[in-house]
Amino acid sequence: MGTQRNGFSKRETFILSVDVGTTSIRCHVYDKSASIRGSCSAKVSLLYPQPGWVEIDPEDLWKGFVTVVKGAVQDAGLQMCQMESLGISTQRATFMTWDRNTGKPFHNFITWQDLRAAELVRSWNGSCTMKTVHGVMKMLHFLTRQKRFLAASLVVFTTQHVSLRLVWALNNIPQLRQAVEDGSCYFGTIDTWLLYKLTKGLVHATDYSNASATAIFDSYQMCWSGFVCSLLSIPLSILPRVQNTSHKFGTCDPSIFGVPIPIMSVMADQQAAMFGECCFDIGDVKITMGTGTFMDINTGNKPHTSVAGLYPLVGWKIGADVVYLAEGNAAGTGAAIKWAQDLELFSDVTETEAIATSVDDSDGVYFVPSFSGLQAPLNDPKACASLMGLKPSTSKRHLVRAILESIAFRNKQLFEVMLRETRIPITKIRADGGVCTNNFIMQLTADLLGRKIERPSHFDMSCLGAAFVAGLGTGYWRNQEELKKLLTTDQHFLPRRSKADWDKGSPYRGVLQSWERALQRSMHWYSQP
Repeated sequence: MGTQRNGFSKRETFILSVDVGTTSIRCHVYDKSASIRGSCSAKVSLLYPQPGWVEIDPEDLWKGFVTVVKGAVQDAGLQMCQMESLGISTQRATFMTWDRNTGKPFHNFITWQDLRAAELVRSWNGSCTMKTVHGVMKMLHFLTRQKRFLAASLVVFTTQHVSLRLVWALNNIPQLRQAVEDGSCYFGTIDTWLLYKLTKGLVHATDYSNASATAIFDSYQMCWSGFVCSLLSIPLSILPRVQNTSHKFGTCDPSIFGVPIPIMSVMADQQAAMFGECCFDIGDVKITMGTGTFMDINTGNKPHTSVAGLYPLVGWKIGADVVYLAEGNAAGTGAAIKWAQDLELFSDVTETEAIATSVDDSDGVYFVPSFSGLQAPLNDPKACASLMGLKPSTSKRHLVRAILESIAFRNKQLFEVMLRETRIPITKIRADGGVCTNNFIMQLTADLLGRKIERPSHFDMSCLGAAFVAGLGTGYWRNQEELKKLLTTDQHFLPRRSKADWDKGSPYRGVLQSWERALQRSMHWYSQP
């Protein structure tokens, strides 16, 4: 067969993996050791046609997807015929509808950030219908003690859910309504659209991890929720078939990449990152710190019912085995650092660690990172972002330290509610995302949690997770134990004080309590979310 210019045999095969994020599309080519042999990325262009609306052009997204796949293989100096399989990870709850016969979209992708359904959300959450539903579900839970009824009694709609954004589309786009009546409408999140395009319209499917993040899927029954769809008048006929996360979804049409590449995994991004971090065991925790923070815990083969705002998700389904996660999120992580940079508190993000450690403390200044309200456990969409405790002695260095501390404090909050609600012993904690490169935040988080935190050698865990699942599906890797051996760690952050020392009196106990007071004063600030 000969060799490539880089010395690889043509017979050597590789795994392709693409992650479609909120701001970029990235493709990596992985080898047997899970090392990246080639990469390519492209920007995702967000459109803002009206205030509060956030969209993505589906054709632009598709062109970007094809471009990064071809670019990554070229960057690796390889050929498409060496790609054994393709894995796909995507942002969650961004959706579109299109004509099943022509493939023509009825509208752009409506992203998870879009607020056009805000009035519908307010109306539904305050409606007599929802109060009745909550009451009936509480009664059913009392009679049956089934946790899915308790979960239903606590449900409230948010704009991040697909449900009411889809209702808005059905109510406001005439050609979409007509297509539903004609039976020619398809609905899908980004993964579903990509599968449709890659197979030239042969496949209309999603996986359990993506479906569970839409709020129109019943994670207890593992199917689309007939109850929610009936309540909101969403036709079940337009929804895609839900498949295992590890599944041969189809084959890329040869006209796209020149060869028929099997599509062996489709995953939602946070669940894919969890798999990439090898958090396979009950009690494994992943903290992704990017634009926001997502903290996930493996809860095993049962979904977690939360009263404090943790979201039960399907992590993945491989064969007959289902793994569930409980997820808490904080919206203002990287966004707070970007805001501070825009204010010129520093010029380069890499400076923040040194700035924060150049002072002993924040001089009594506390930052509340709630640009998008407060999520679990406070769940207040009307909270405002704030800086409290300012005085004449306050310097830029104190402000930067207060902002970084607030990220670690939110991590502590999410971790505490996760421990309290799930009552699952923590086995390990892995961190990823761009913000985890900041050693100050990582060390303070380890101190506050009183746990060792491992930081991987590279942070694109969603891509790696989708690659792992695709490779397991073809036998490229044998099992999860082999994957654990491939995982690399850049640094371990160990708590500098034991939990006993913390209980006796850490200097941060008083700081954390004061920050929590600042949180309380920032709540219920706005009259509307």
